[in-house]
Amino acid sequence: MPHASGLMTDLSALDLSRWQFGLTTVYHFLFVPLTIGMVLLVAILQTTWVRTNNDKYLKLTKLFGKIFLINFAMGVVTGIVQEFQFGMNWSDYSRFVGDVFGAPLAMEGLIAFFFEATFIGLWIFGWDRLSKKVHLATIWVTVFGVWASAYFILAANAFMQNPVGFSINTEKNRAELTNIGSVLTNVVALNQFPHTIVASIMFAGAVIASISAYHLKRGQHVGDMRTSLRFGLWASLVGGVGTVVTGDGLGLAMVQTQPMKMAAAEALYNTTKNASFSIFTLGTPDGHSELFSIRIPDLLSFLSTHTLSGQVEGINDLNAQYQTLYGPGDYNPVIWITYWAFRWMIGLGMLSALVAVVGLWLTRKQEAKLPKWAWNVAIWSAPLSLIAISVGWLFTEMGRQPWIVFKLMKTADAVSPGINGVDVLISLIVFTLIYGALAVVEFKLLLNAAQTGPAEISAADEDADAEQLTVAY
Repeated sequence: MPHASGLMTDLSALDLSRWQFGLTTVYHFLFVPLTIGMVLLVAILQTTWVRTNNDKYLKLTKLFGKIFLINFAMGVVTGIVQEFQFGMNWSDYSRFVGDVFGAPLAMEGLIAFFFEATFIGLWIFGWDRLSKKVHLATIWVTVFGVWASAYFILAANAFMQNPVGFSINTEKNRAELTNIGSVLTNVVALNQFPHTIVASIMFAGAVIASISAYHLKRGQHVGDMRTSLRFGLWASLVGGVGTVVTGDGLGLAMVQTQPMKMAAAEALYNTTKNASFSIFTLGTPDGHSELFSIRIPDLLSFLSTHTLSGQVEGINDLNAQYQTLYGPGDYNPVIWITYWAFRWMIGLGMLSALVAVVGLWLTRKQEAKLPKWAWNVAIWSAPLSLIAISVGWLFTEMGRQPWIVFKLMKTADAVSPGINGVDVLISLIVFTLIYGALAVVEFKLLLNAAQTGPAEISAADEDADAEQLTVAY
């Protein structure tokens, strides 16, 4: 009986730790795509102002620069919690792979975040203190810092998907770094990075289009907002096309390194040639029984191998292979989550790109007057790409299960041995309440900045505008 009680405590600690890490990670990631995409778009707007000397672009730079700064600050605050959790709830994981996993994270903090923090400060305070071109350079260096930060973090995540550049110290029972170059050039990281960047640009463009549509619907700042509307729609469309192209490369890397994840994406249980892809299926949630489906012949084979007749390994066959290699057990991820997350990712991403195409068509003429529904679609469609990105990460992480580091360490073996379910539940509740409060603050700050719109620019109030950006930061 005590043994059963202890087992239940261990299970609840593991499950609650996963819930807590999922909560904090998903919440933090809500801010990441907007930061990654918006910093580039702000840099492009400021570059256009410097080249044309048209104050319209200066106003747009400062408006969307304020959005970027608010979001960046909240991302920093919520990101700090992530690192604490490795020691709090996942100490066995940290002990086993910390030497490898910690290297790219250390580089992110020492190199990338240094550039971000330093040059964001110069950009904020340098409006009336630096020349136009030097000040413009600070935002482009910020782009480099933000994107470098994203790459180092993705390299750390890629190690969990496809561990490379290490050796196992059998005496200490831990993975030790042997080749940082291999870690940083992991095939998964090389494909995840461009996919993440263009998806973030798609979302940032949708946010710009949404804010612009809000003002145009009310007849406010028409000249400025029409320019930013078209700019945002083009950014969203380019990002959407880029997401499809880079997603293809990431899919090939996934098949190469984690074939189970691709099989789980289609709930394909048996190895198949000429494998079709279902765009809609009715049946049991786990995919074992199919009642009705709409399928595209050979598409899964093409996505997996770039040939229509390519062979795609099935869940059952892969599970049998893993049992031979790694011992008895169930190596299947949660199929219904991977199956539907993959489709929601693709569907919502394509819908977001479609909104951009329709919006560009409807606004192709300067004097075009759009119906109310069109403005409403533009305003409320901004979250589509963010949700697509979020469920895409859900697919990425859940598709790796039951491994926390693929082929090296299972998630059940990574949780801290000294914690219990009650401890984790208390911290989970506290984090949820704190993050809920931060969400209210973030939403109100962004909503206020978005609804205020671009401020008029004059020589007399340039200093005041710089101070407003400082306050936003």
